[in-house]
Parts: sequence; structure tokens; C-alpha cells
Amino acid sequence: MRFYLASTSPARLATLRSSGIEPVVVPSEVDEDAAVAAAEAAAGGPLDPAAMVLLLAQAKAEAVLNSEIDGIVLGGDSAFVLDGVTYGKPHTPEVALERWQKQRGRTGHLYSGHWLIDHRGGTNNAAVGEVTVAEVTFSADMSDAEIQAYVSSGEPLKVAGAFTIDSLGAAFIDRIVGDPSTVVGVSVPALRRMASELGVFWPDLWNK
Repeated sequence: MRFYLASTSPARLATLRSSGIEPVVVPSEVDEDAAVAAAEAAAGGPLDPAAMVLLLAQAKAEAVLNSEIDGIVLGGDSAFVLDGVTYGKPHTPEVALERWQKQRGRTGHLYSGHWLIDHRGGTNNAAVGEVTVAEVTFSADMSDAEIQAYVSSGEPLKVAGAFTIDSLGAAFIDRIVGDPSTVVGVSVPALRRMASELGVFWPDLWNK
């Protein structure tokens, strides 16, 4: 059974591979800002973090569908929340530096949205979504020099919350409460539950 990943995230890909799944990577081109703006306009107000990441996960999964896609398709999105403010990717060193100065020694929550589509036979048979949350506490003794060095590495610029737990950022995280793979961007336990809801036996996805 083919498993398609509608994402170019190296962390999601590595997590799936370590779980026994070698996916077919299909980049998803979604204007995230426009999708969120449209949803907020329809809702008459801002989306909460869980609704936002689920909306974008669904949009990414649906964006890659065509008659040649024959299997299970996963879309995912993540956001970090600190003091009630939702943060996505910082994109620039200046923004990443500012965020790390705020979150040093603090605790926030990482939300990961998942949307799984059963597209076996080249048709949209069914879909299921789930949002998982993990609590993340950052090191209080992280120095300004360490923050600067981490930002200069470029790693935090393209990840939600400006941090990772599976690479350089791991040294600056003291505690995680919840499923660690949620912080990476794809909760493997949630993915197994979702696959089961679609009638897919999880071991059937192991292809490595």
C-alpha cells in the first residue's frame, strides 16, 4: 500500500522512515496565509490553533490529489503557542532571535494537525483528521551567545516555533509532556489511530 506525504518537511519524512514507512513525497503548494484568511472571514473571527493546523493539514493533503495518487495521503501542519499567541515559522533571523529571547525558560504548546485521506483506487474514499498537542519547556540557562549561534545555524527559520527536538534545538529543551513526535510535526500514535479509522492495518504500511 502506497503512503504519500504531502510535505517537504525533512523531520516528518525522517519520523515516518523511522516508523517503518518510506513514503512517496509529493510537495503541496498551498498559500497558507490565504487559506487561513478565507477561513477566518467565513468564521467571522480568528481560528484557534487546533482549528488552524487542521485546516492547513487538510488543504495540503487535498492539494496533491489526482487520479494517479493510489494509496493513503497525509497532510500536516504545526504551530506553537506561547502566552496565547500562535507562532508559525519565523522565516528571518531577526524574528527567530526575538522569539527565542521570549521563550527561553518558558513553557508553550506545540499543536500538530493531521489529515489522512484514503485515496486507494485513485478516488477520494474517506478522510479523517486529528490534532495533537505537546507541552514544551525551554532551558532557562540558555545564554544569549547560544541563542545567537542557534539562530545563525539557520535551523529555526523554517520550523514552527523556531525550534526542533530532533536536531540542534534538542540541547535547549528541558522537558516535553505528551507525544514527542507531535513536536516533530507528525504524531505517529495519532497516525496509527487515523489509519485504523480508515480501515488500514498499521503494519501493512511498513515498507522499509
